[in-house]
Amino acid sequence: MALVNLLGNSWKYTSKHQSARIEFGTEKRGGKIVYFVRDDGAGFDMALAKRMFQPFTRLHAAAEFEGTGIGLATVLRVIARHGGNVCGEGAVEHGAVFFFTLWENKP
Repeated sequence: MALVNLLGNSWKYTSKHQSARIEFGTEKRGGKIVYFVRDDGAGFDMALAKRMFQPFTRLHAAAEFEGTGIGLATVLRVIARHGGNVCGEGAVEHGAVFFFTLWENKP
């Protein structure tokens, strides 16, 4: 469900661009495997980043991009349920990237 939401967001927020790039992969950070979903779409203002995982909070106008504002809140719940963390980085019209870990907090 987390990947469905993250990849769906990438698809949605690159839909207005003539060409788009969406990536899913892993990288090592501090000895940990970190997963990411990256796109070159609409992006978002990092000043609003603290709000993006709250239910029914949208960083783009509903008229601009459809949705309910529940997708990233769902991602947060799924990743947390699997002992991980999630965060996002973006810049307006320069895309976004969401990083997440799994089983990080597992005893």
